[in-house]
Amino acid sequence: MKFFIDSADIADLKAAVATGLVDGVTTNPSLIAKSGRNFVDTVREICSFVEGPVSAEVTATDLDGMLAEGRALAAIADNIAVKVPLTWPGLRACKTLADEGCMVNVTLCFSANQALLAAKAGATFISPFVGRLDDVGTDGMELIREIRAIYDNYEALETEILAASIRHPLHVKDAAMAGADVATMPPNIFRQLIDHPLTDKGLAAFLADWQKTGQTIPRK
Repeated sequence: MKFFIDSADIADLKAAVATGLVDGVTTNPSLIAKSGRNFVDTVREICSFVEGPVSAEVTATDLDGMLAEGRALAAIADNIAVKVPLTWPGLRACKTLADEGCMVNVTLCFSANQALLAAKAGATFISPFVGRLDDVGTDGMELIREIRAIYDNYEALETEILAASIRHPLHVKDAAMAGADVATMPPNIFRQLIDHPLTDKGLAAFLADWQKTGQTIPRK
């Protein structure tokens, strides 16, 4: 599974990328607004130190506006994935931009039918929002399983399933088990993936036993 970080905070992103375990970044207008920085400057800087796809979202809702903004975003860097909403204009923009060679991330997916349409439109990524589905009493991971089953039925569909709206580490594990290609998560969730009390307890015990020996391991 690929790990994307869902953030526009440069410091958090650089810290995550430094682990060598990050495959890409997703942003949206809300995250950019929270950073308080210029949209284009922020996206350009992120692309400068992230090798994988960096999703940047259009704000227009009409076809012509989406295409104009999408082309402008794609021109920022070669690793931009233009993010469009799962609407009819969004799907039409996806098809056009994909045909032009752009990576496209179709966002705000809440049904398997929507995911099928996005794949047929040539989306590089489809972003089902599992956390938001959980919020309204629906099993978000069931949607991941449904999309995986549909995509696996048709070899021509190459769209990657990008599990989004990740709320906790369990979502990451469940998305991986359900067959998602990518999970995008906030930096704090990424950091929490490594946490386990038994790991901490075991390490403390090892170090305590080692200290009793009075030995040191030579360092070169």
